[in-house]
Amino acid sequence: MKMNELQNAPWVMAKRAQKMNPSVIREILKVTEKPGIISFAGGLPSPKTFPISEFSAACEKVLRESGDAALQYAASEGFVTLREMVAAALPWPVDPAQVLITTGSQQGLDLVAKVLIDEGSRVLVETPTYLGALQAFTPMEPEVVSVASDAEGVDLDDLTAKAAGARFLYVLPNFQNPTGRTMTEERRAALSSRAAELGLPIVEDNPYGDLWFDTPPPLPLSARNPEGCVYLGSFSKVLAPGLRLGFIVAPKSLYPKLLQAKQAADLHSPGFNQRMVAEVIKDGFLERHVPTIRALYKSQCDAMLAAMQQHMPEGVHWNTPAGGMFVWVRLPEGLNAIELLPKAVDKGVAFVPGAAFYADGADPRTLRLSFVTASVDQIKTGIAALAAAIREHAARG
Repeated sequence: MKMNELQNAPWVMAKRAQKMNPSVIREILKVTEKPGIISFAGGLPSPKTFPISEFSAACEKVLRESGDAALQYAASEGFVTLREMVAAALPWPVDPAQVLITTGSQQGLDLVAKVLIDEGSRVLVETPTYLGALQAFTPMEPEVVSVASDAEGVDLDDLTAKAAGARFLYVLPNFQNPTGRTMTEERRAALSSRAAELGLPIVEDNPYGDLWFDTPPPLPLSARNPEGCVYLGSFSKVLAPGLRLGFIVAPKSLYPKLLQAKQAADLHSPGFNQRMVAEVIKDGFLERHVPTIRALYKSQCDAMLAAMQQHMPEGVHWNTPAGGMFVWVRLPEGLNAIELLPKAVDKGVAFVPGAAFYADGADPRTLRLSFVTASVDQIKTGIAALAAAIREHAARG
């Protein structure tokens, strides 16, 4: 169909469709397809960590031993063995009947939005927050309110001031996307207590929690108040994102509606993929495999931090993450990361401007760097190029 025919077609868009926006990150990723670009933009796991041989063996075994069931329609709740494994791996008592397997944790966010958000509902998020969550929430037409946050997590006084009538608070306590920060034990304990006092449910998103470098993060918020929390997890960062498998752990009172939303969305997540994952992880594979991911990512993170210390001009600030995949950067006064991006691309390096991660009041000086898909040599070269672009950008005003 030609463009003029499409414009004359009798389609009327829903209001929620008008609220949908393309992913800024995925648009930037198109730029990185240019030859020679060193990309710190995408939050993609390193393909070096994908356990290909284990999945090859699991694929053959699943097809040989249970091919008919693996290729058939399956239960919407998910493969029972995998649900049991998820429940057993969590650091608080969870009934497998509370576990819902999702098509990536992004679907978990979508289901939460459909079940908990009405038009005009107040939803609280960190400052900044995960862009994919904003994309999932926005079509439901909520009032998304940013809660002030510091290096330790959510500011409890600001949370209290904004909590009235809120449907939930959405947080990523571990190695947050985009900032890489981790909520401290003291802040978690205080937040859990304050949320309970306020009657404020928490949606806890934890895709990066296993990717710690030296010390595991504190106990999840959901472990402190299971009835007041929905917990989201993912296999994307510890196995492979192409599997598109995540999970929700929900209070039993909320679970049936999330299940109904799941049934309406896609009937069930791929049963074949679920059985393969269960086969791969059944004998403690993750306990052996994930430490190799941590070691790789720590070496890459150390390389990026060292290169930034060596090359970045005065006035550029960044954090030191204790795990995960991201470094959060703030440019000197007067600079704008969106304006910097094309200059950086001209020098062969890409990043994600931070403004996309704010529900409101975006800081134009911020940007996110991902260190996990670049080699140490690429990191050194890319950070030097980015620093040069920042100097030139500052000099030109």
